[in-house]
Amino acid sequence: MRYVRRLVLRVLSGIQPSGRLHIGNFFGAMRQHLQLQAEHDGFYFIADYHALTSNPAPPDIAKHTLDVAMDYIALGLDTEKTVFWRQSDVPQVTELAWILSCITPMGLLQRCTSYKDKVAQGISPNHGLFAYPVLQAADILIFHSNLVPVGADQKQHIEVTRDIAGYFNNTYGQVLTIPQEHIIESVAVVPGIDGQKMSKSYGNTIEIFEPESSVKKKVMRIVTDSTPVESPKDPEKCNVFALLKLVASPGELKDWENRYRNGGMGYGEAKKRLAELLIDYFKPYRHKRAELEKNHGCIKEILTKGARRAAVVASKTLLDVRKVVGLGDYNNGR
Repeated sequence: MRYVRRLVLRVLSGIQPSGRLHIGNFFGAMRQHLQLQAEHDGFYFIADYHALTSNPAPPDIAKHTLDVAMDYIALGLDTEKTVFWRQSDVPQVTELAWILSCITPMGLLQRCTSYKDKVAQGISPNHGLFAYPVLQAADILIFHSNLVPVGADQKQHIEVTRDIAGYFNNTYGQVLTIPQEHIIESVAVVPGIDGQKMSKSYGNTIEIFEPESSVKKKVMRIVTDSTPVESPKDPEKCNVFALLKLVASPGELKDWENRYRNGGMGYGEAKKRLAELLIDYFKPYRHKRAELEKNHGCIKEILTKGARRAAVVASKTLLDVRKVVGLGDYNNGR
């Protein structure tokens, strides 16, 4: 019998603690992260350094960090297999970010669209926001990450990281691993209740673990057009149908598609069924989330243990970097 050895890669991803996670976070990224952890070497972190770019209130960072951690664990993150930590507990990443910033061309950062997009959304421009791609590169490169799962609209972030790693390796030798993006193709954009991309910054989210009564109210507020009940409707232009695609079975989805196109159905019917399906989808995870809420000490211990594991890898990379750039020995114990 012939055995084929499966290639195990290191997968890295981070999420900002900017508020309670919503279904756009889950279907757009989290679900894929949870699937990848079973196949590969997962390194997932809560990006609280990155959250500082929007100047949040200090108490909010700690609260949102715990919320994100509880959400991930409740949804199935295996913290024994996957390294899971808070970014600020591994400060080696900020030292690498400074070293990388010294070889990163200004033109590369000026071409990044994320800075312009966030400023256009009303976020106050600051150096952290502008230099965000360098810190992101340090997050990825310090762990010798092979794959970084991102949506198609975030591909530029990984391209910048690859460019920065290339500048460094061309200058100092082949020290840093060049990562590859893992494009998440299954979901393009999860619409919010107003039809825009679901985002906390737009105030249009449906949270994963918010009360069921609130889920129902929000779903009934989803924006639809004014097509009369008796008239045919285009499901591909409907925000409700876009969300039904995420939680309905293939057979039920096909039935809804036919009802849309045949007419005689009001959007209210589809909204009521969507609310039911969303509540049922996340119901198995609600009990686990409620239990975690009672034990913040356990969550903090998980993050601390994860940070220790992450620091072992980060310290080794930083030692290699310091040596090649001429900074001398790196003291792992400092």
